[in-house]
Order: sequence, then C-alpha cells, then structure tokens
Amino acid sequence: MLDPRSEIYPTIEYRPIQPSDLEALEKIHLALFPIRYEREFFLNVVSGNGIVSWGAVDTSRSDDRRDEIIGFVTTRMIVAKDSEIEDLFRYNSSRKDLTLVYILTLGVVDGYRNLGIASSLVREVVKYAASISNCRGVYLHVISYNQPAISFYKKMLFKLVRRLPMFYYIRGQHYDSYLFVYYVNGGRSPCSPLAFVKMLVAKFWSKEDHCNPRWARCQESNILLATQSNKRMISGDNTRCHV
Repeated sequence: MLDPRSEIYPTIEYRPIQPSDLEALEKIHLALFPIRYEREFFLNVVSGNGIVSWGAVDTSRSDDRRDEIIGFVTTRMIVAKDSEIEDLFRYNSSRKDLTLVYILTLGVVDGYRNLGIASSLVREVVKYAASISNCRGVYLHVISYNQPAISFYKKMLFKLVRRLPMFYYIRGQHYDSYLFVYYVNGGRSPCSPLAFVKMLVAKFWSKEDHCNPRWARCQESNILLATQSNKRMISGDNTRCHV
C-alpha cells in the first residue's frame, strides 16, 4: 500500500485481466462492493467469456506482486435494441445491429486512489467502444447514495439520463439508481440539440399549430435534470425523453 505522504508516484500499466488475476479480483470485489458476485462472474471475467476487462498493475513494485491488479473495470457488449435504454437511441436507431458497452464493475484498491487510475480505466472503455463502428455508447448504473461515483462520472462527461426508483435491493432495503451514458460514434439522445432543430424544421414545413408531444416531454426532462443538478430530491421520474 502506498504511503500518502510519499512524493514517489507508482508506475501504472494497463492490461487485459487474465486467469492469474482470479483470486485478487474476487478479493477486491468483496472489499469494495455491497453486492456479492457469484463465482461464475469472476470466471467469465478472467476467461473473457462475454466480458471485456482491463486491469491496472503497479510495475514499480520491487516485490513479486508487481503484476497483481490494483484496479479494474469489467464490461459487457449489449445489443442496443435489447437493452434497457434502447429508447434513448430511438432517434438514430434505424440500424438493428447497433451495440452498447455496459460497465459492470469499476474499482481501485484504497492505497491507489486519487492517482487517476479509475479515469484511465474508463478512458480505455470509451476508446474501446469508439473503435467499434456500430457501438453508440457506454452506460452504467450508480447507486443513489454513492456521491463520489456520481461526481466522478459527471467529471468524465457521462450524461445523467435517468433515475430508476428502487433499482437495487441490498440487505433487505431498496435503493434508487442513476443511469449514466457516454455517447460515441454519433450516438445521441432523441432529444439532442440536432433532434430539436430537425423537429422544429419539420414543424415549420408542415405548418402544424399544435405542440409537438416529444418537444413537451423534452422540456419536462430539462427541468427534472436541472433540479437534480441543484441537489434537490426527485422521486418517481419515469420520463423517457432526456438530454
């Protein structure tokens, strides 16, 4: 573990998680997360069975632990039309082969926090997603009371698009979840500024006098998100149109 008073910074390298990381991966998950993961999850991670992952290692260690992971991110590729946020991509989802990358877990051990490791791991995920031509975004859930994680993803320019009431059930208690998305390869919300312009043009040419329902929903969503950013509690937000 690093001495926080030390001015010597470790040399961190990033690599795919491998079978030899199994024990360390299980141990870190148990220490960091309130949810207990099944053994099958870890076996799938280290074998790359449907999961793409990256690990961070401190190669400046002088002992035999220089290749032991001290941080990680695990992800899964999901077909957009089968995902829970398919509606967020409805505006530009004429193709049926569009995909998304879902972040399953992200963590860094205590002694290596505040060194930019988590940020670098997330950048690896975004870079990976952007390299896949039919991928339109990276998304994840954050439990509502985890303010450091919420602030972190906002800093990483993820967009808060939805609040899901009672999404988690942990130790007999329900917790809400915030859903964050980082758009890549032209992916965007159906209520993006470009969508607004196109809707206004369509309205002008069709000479419609009545209000466009989607526009009204977007206005409502803007108000809700602004309220969230002001740290006021909102419950039961079921809107399906966001910016």
